[in-house]
Amino acid sequence: MERKISLSVIKADVGGFVGHSAMHDDLIETAKKRLSDEKKKGTIVDFHVTACGDDLELIMTHNQGENSEEIHRLAWDIFEKCTEVAKHLKLYGAGQDLIADAFSGNIKGMGPGVAEMEFEERISEPIIIFMADKTSAGAWNLPLYKMLADPFNTPGLIITTSMHAGFRFEVHDVKERKRIIFDTPEEIYDLLVFIGATGRYMIKAVYTKDGDIAAVTSTERLALIAGKYVGKDDPVCIVRGQGSFPAIGEILEPFTMPHIVEGWMRGSHYGPLMPVPVNRSTPSRFDGPPRVISLGFQLADGKLVGPRDMFDDPGFDESRKMCNILADQLRRHGPFEPHRLPMEEMEYTTLPYVMDKLQGRWQEIPN
Repeated sequence: MERKISLSVIKADVGGFVGHSAMHDDLIETAKKRLSDEKKKGTIVDFHVTACGDDLELIMTHNQGENSEEIHRLAWDIFEKCTEVAKHLKLYGAGQDLIADAFSGNIKGMGPGVAEMEFEERISEPIIIFMADKTSAGAWNLPLYKMLADPFNTPGLIITTSMHAGFRFEVHDVKERKRIIFDTPEEIYDLLVFIGATGRYMIKAVYTKDGDIAAVTSTERLALIAGKYVGKDDPVCIVRGQGSFPAIGEILEPFTMPHIVEGWMRGSHYGPLMPVPVNRSTPSRFDGPPRVISLGFQLADGKLVGPRDMFDDPGFDESRKMCNILADQLRRHGPFEPHRLPMEEMEYTTLPYVMDKLQGRWQEIPN
């Protein structure tokens, strides 16, 4: 029996350069050095370190399964060390995502975002990893639906025998901490009732009908963990490609339509999600627009062959142009909805304090 490989993508905002716009090279080098040492010791099989905006992204393969205390502690230690470097450089928001005071066995619920999957490596194992900045954990709902349930995006659902049965979507209610499974195509309408509400209901994972993992996301919501606004979730997502899963082109195709996501400036505005190469994932205009990068790897006995920068392609030029047009239109709304998030989504910003301050000045409207 083939030994299973585990793939963990763990991210955190540990300090921005300049402001919230980018990642300083010293933080990336600090993470690389530690992971290189751990690879030599055999803790991990392989790794890649990158950044999306001001978020440090740790991509690791190992043989310790999901929710490994050793792997999670390693990531936490790296984030703490990088926070020390960020403080020395006086970077902005040093250690912003490290909400907990100390590691307690599992990094989930402590601030950083986590997406992990364990599987038997196929003869050829293409993997796409998406990482986003200035947006929320619900940003993957629409792309994952298109990739794995929409035949207008993914013709393999119709013409490929191995995909024709559809997929199984695991959806989390992040406010009530509950989950539910939907089968597609049978329950597409029921699925859409929930995942269209991206602030609360999020696709956590997608499986084949035989139980093979196809995709997994980070669903950690910083505001729900901290009880106040400390930064946007900036989620990550892993998708397996080819064979029983969508082709690489089908996985990337949803990002040709820049859909509108939560986040942008102060995490309080809607904006278009712009697909960019890694060297363009440094948002500056109004701290945005929100960005998404996509790295492709081939796994070979757990080794990460790559990466290939999948959005470094003129095929996405029109998407980026459309993003700027949409950004212009939304910015003209200023503090008005639909650019600013609706009131129920602003509960972790300064608005509750304003409401409390003015509580005594509201009067009944006379008949």
